[in-house]
Amino acid sequence: MSSKSERRDALEVVRAYHEARLAELVQRVCDGVDRFRAGDLSAFETDRVLFQYSRAAKELWKFCNLADPEFSAGLIRDGVGIDWWERGAPRPR
Repeated sequence: MSSKSERRDALEVVRAYHEARLAELVQRVCDGVDRFRAGDLSAFETDRVLFQYSRAAKELWKFCNLADPEFSAGLIRDGVGIDWWERGAPRPR
């Protein structure tokens, strides 16, 4: 059993990780919308970007909020290399 301070520290690590990775995902959406406005992406392709963002953000949220914070913080400190954008990619039919 961890102490309150250890749990608080773990929660802060997870919170900071969540915010940083979420910002990366939001930037993908911004890039997609910019490409749409420039005429480089169709409305359907832009919708796919938005869909992938939604799925990726949900996967990130689950990692950061459903697991034990000490466990998640340990993975983060160890440099877990999860590509959240790829995790959100639609599965081929």
